[in-house]
Amino acid sequence: MAVRVREMNDAAAGAWDAFVQASPEATFFHLSSWRGVIEQAFGHTTHYALAEQDGTVVGVLPLARMRTRLFGDALISTPFCVYGGPVAATPEAKMALEAYSLELMRQKGVPCLEFRELHQPNENLPVRSSLYYTFRKPITGNAEQDMKAIPRKQRAMVRKGIQYGLHSISDGNTDRLHRIYAESVHNLGTPVFPRRYFDLLGQAFPDAHDVTTVLHEDQPVASVLNFHFRGEVLPYYGGGTRQARALAANDFMYWEVMRRAGAERGARLFDFGRSKAGTGAFDFKKNWGFTAQPLHYSYRLKEGARLPEHNPSNPKYKLMIAAWKRLPLPMANFLGPHIVRGLG
Repeated sequence: MAVRVREMNDAAAGAWDAFVQASPEATFFHLSSWRGVIEQAFGHTTHYALAEQDGTVVGVLPLARMRTRLFGDALISTPFCVYGGPVAATPEAKMALEAYSLELMRQKGVPCLEFRELHQPNENLPVRSSLYYTFRKPITGNAEQDMKAIPRKQRAMVRKGIQYGLHSISDGNTDRLHRIYAESVHNLGTPVFPRRYFDLLGQAFPDAHDVTTVLHEDQPVASVLNFHFRGEVLPYYGGGTRQARALAANDFMYWEVMRRAGAERGARLFDFGRSKAGTGAFDFKKNWGFTAQPLHYSYRLKEGARLPEHNPSNPKYKLMIAAWKRLPLPMANFLGPHIVRGLG
């Protein structure tokens, strides 16, 4: 039987997710619930392509079209996610999904198609030079062993947080997280995601997320939203208040994520997410003893189109970042969600 590609409907979401859970190359960001989150939080059109053969799912490709006046137009697998791209059980299914995406690109007149692949470069599309790197490392679930595996200087920072009397709580409180996150990204000169996005993530993944918050003298100083998938923990959206740095709260927070995930959820891999080389986040993750792994982002461009470079290291955004830092926080929180929908 030939491979048939169609867009996923709600009735097929269960079969889609069963395929994702069983596919070694699939990631948390291939799960079907991202479709509703992206549509409802940002208003983007999604095209979740399902490949079937003889009535069986043999491949998936989550796609969303990001089209904004400020940041252009692109089909991405998957925006607001660090990983994506086609996942298929057979070469034929993968080729069918890629053909679907290229035809969709042509029909819609979209100038850029991007696959954010984790494991290996796409052999059928150009791969951009290494822009982002990911940091993934096994953990044991034994707190003493995992603490000893942290390099000495970074381990000292974790212990500094402990000496300051920091402690953590784990729950699903995305409201408290968003307040801290909004302050943190404002200090970095970055627009904040809408609160509704965090709420939708919590609703979409009720058993696959938690929020780790660090308290100092019973006041929250750092918080992070974590995802859980097949024995992996992915701290994803996090930040700290202005007091967090002096207290080593972020260092302590990521240790608590690691410790709790290993002991309470049986996690055996810690995924620190992506960072761009040359940034403070990149260096911070290396200090934990993680090895940077290049991400294989592949693309196809319409004739005359250019690859988008919507990241804080782009020189053209330096003045905008400096100006954003000077905005009052309430104004930044009001304007940010209208801008950030094009920065996925």
